[in-house]
This record gives sequence, C-alpha cells and structure tokens, in this order.
Amino acid sequence: MKILNFGDDRELWLEARLGKVTGSKLNGLINKRGTEKKKGFYELIAERVAIPATEERPMERGLRLEEEAMERFEKETKKKVDKSLVLWVDEENESIAISPDGFIGKTEAIEVKCLNSANHIEAWLTQEIPDEYYFQKLQYFIVNPKLKTLYFTFYDDRIPAKDFFYLIVNRSELEVEIERYRKEELELILEIEKITIELTF
Repeated sequence: MKILNFGDDRELWLEARLGKVTGSKLNGLINKRGTEKKKGFYELIAERVAIPATEERPMERGLRLEEEAMERFEKETKKKVDKSLVLWVDEENESIAISPDGFIGKTEAIEVKCLNSANHIEAWLTQEIPDEYYFQKLQYFIVNPKLKTLYFTFYDDRIPAKDFFYLIVNRSELEVEIERYRKEELELILEIEKITIELTF
C-alpha cells in the first residue's frame, strides 16, 4: 500500500480522489445482483475524461448549449432545423402538448439534452435514452400523429472526445405505447377537469 500525504491541502486531496474507487464510491459501483452498470461506473469515467463542471445551474447550461447542439445536428445530418419557439397542441384535447426544441416540417423533431457528464456517457455507452425521458419521448408522437422520427440529441462540451451524438426514435417502434398512453392521458385529463370544476364552483 502507498500512502499519499497532502498535509492541509484539501483541494489537492480532492483532486487526487477523482477517477478513483474510494470507499464512499464503491457502493455506487458494484452491483450485488445482476450485471447492469450502476451510476458510479459512468461517474468514474466522467471524472477521468470530462472537463470539471462549473457552478452553472444545469437548466441554464442546457439553455445556453441548446443552440450549439442544434448547429452540430444540422452540420452532421445536413438537415435544416426550424428552431422557432412553438408549442405543438393536440387537435382533440388542447391540454396535451409538447414544445419541440427543433423540427423539420411535421414529420421530424429534435429534442436536445445537455446532461451531466456521467449521464451523457451512460446514454452514449448504452445507446439508450435515459428512463426519466421515456414519457417525454412518447409525448412527441402522442401530440403529433404525423411525426415519424424524433432525434434525441445529446451534447456535453465537457467531453471533447464524444461531445455530441443522437439517438433515432421511430414512430413504428412505439405504436402500441403511443396508443396506450394517449388513451391514459386523455382519461387523466378528463378526471383533472372534473375535479377542477368541483373545486372552482
């Protein structure tokens, strides 16, 4: 065993811990059951390859980088993206809506995510949209029946080696889920409207 001594220099000590499996990180890394990677796996990779995060709030960072991500998408796909600030609203029930980050006519849309570096790396390695965005992904297709393709776009300027990529979602892969959750969404909205009326009259 080696002992690295840092005296009173806490900053240097914190820096030395980056990218290493310490006692506090082991729980987030090892899986007792199954083989699925835990979040700590991606966090350790991020600590080794990403430029350290600043104090910028995640939402502010996402808004700041969205334009850059769209430009990268246009450059890599040669598609011209409409970046107008719009809200797509369902024809049957206006309570069902989605605000696309970008779109190409009515058949293609772009959703941009500027995640923390660990989540960005996880999405890239697994080639899967994080579970927390499952319903957001579906809502695009629920609202717009003409939408054929959604480009779920990831951008993290702190990972120079793989700062940009996108995953393609096709309507044809989600037909059953779109129908099921559209029906459920309409039922929930009716229930919400009924309770709203009861509480306001």
